[in-house]
Amino acid sequence: MALSAQEQRVCEHIASRHRQLLDDLELFVNIPTGGFHSPGLDDTRERLVNRLEAIGAETSIIAPGPKPDWLLGASGDHTPPVTAVCNRLQANTPRVLIAGHLDTVHDPSSDFRELSIAPDGKTATGPGCVDMKGGLVIAVSALESLEACGLEASWSFLMNADEETGSYHSEDALADCAREHDIGLAIEPALPGGELAIDRMGSGQFLIETHGRSAHVGRAFTEGVSAVTALAKAIVAVADMPKPDQGRIFNIGPLEGAAATNAVPDLARAWGNVRYPSNDVADSMGAELDALATAPDAMPGVIIKRSFNRPAKPETPAVRALAEGARSVAEDLGQKLPFARTGGVCDGNILQNAGLPTIDTLGVRGGGLHTPIEWIEIASLVERCQLFAVLVSRLTTGQIQIHAQ
Repeated sequence: MALSAQEQRVCEHIASRHRQLLDDLELFVNIPTGGFHSPGLDDTRERLVNRLEAIGAETSIIAPGPKPDWLLGASGDHTPPVTAVCNRLQANTPRVLIAGHLDTVHDPSSDFRELSIAPDGKTATGPGCVDMKGGLVIAVSALESLEACGLEASWSFLMNADEETGSYHSEDALADCAREHDIGLAIEPALPGGELAIDRMGSGQFLIETHGRSAHVGRAFTEGVSAVTALAKAIVAVADMPKPDQGRIFNIGPLEGAAATNAVPDLARAWGNVRYPSNDVADSMGAELDALATAPDAMPGVIIKRSFNRPAKPETPAVRALAEGARSVAEDLGQKLPFARTGGVCDGNILQNAGLPTIDTLGVRGGGLHTPIEWIEIASLVERCQLFAVLVSRLTTGQIQIHAQ
């Protein structure tokens, strides 16, 4: 259907703010929020909360939950961040939950610190410009434009600050909020061709920890039991587990072993990641890893620890209906919104696992995510802001029908 007069007015309002959108992006990109950088996270959260409260939202701050101590980055060298939820829900309307994360993967002390606009003005580079400072900018601006133009909108906006490290501190907040809403919209960046992700694999972390007996290599080699050798055997076993054509992916990353070459090592560790197409497959893959563990008194000993906290996010009828609704908005705006599947994961996995139909690549277009060349297509600020605003409005008024899963 064509845009209504009110929707057209909102889109014109957003287009008139194109310079402000870019200025906002520069502001937030230039605030470092990687590496659990508390000053930057607190500054960004406060700025966004203030803007949402200015259009009628009420804010709740949710304390962080625990994170398994064996995970990488769980050494206690950072303060766990809080989660902010800004509510502006209306009675007797569908309840839309918007989810966005404040954190990036970029080191605040690196040289990649600021937004840099290309000479042709079509693109810009900067830490988190697409993942997801751009998404935060367009979502907040869309809600402001709906308010300014008098369009009905019923929403909550959840802002966490640990998505890039697994959302362990905010996982309970995400799931609890999901159960209180009817529709989920996450502002992850669009897929490389501008696509909307309608099916995501799940993801999990695991640790292989091996224990041996230390000994001097020259004087008592035969008395030692090498934890590194035991770990190597376990890694080789894991190397036989992947079946990529079935979506069963096992990857081993960082390794930790001996500190000296002349001592038999008594401790070694390897951390890894899995991807899976369904939760049933996840259970099967977890059982494969668990089978590597030895009895508690074995020598050498193998301990398996795992956390599969990002369940698979399959396409469901409700997700398909929501995606088709977003596509219809895009087409009314003269935009294209193709669909795709991806092995990536995000907070949309957690929301949908809690029962909330969710689409989660409604952010800006760009590329180079998680790299020092992360870039944004500047025109997508206005285009995706318009898409987001009209979508929220139509969901609120029931023009797009989403039925329970």
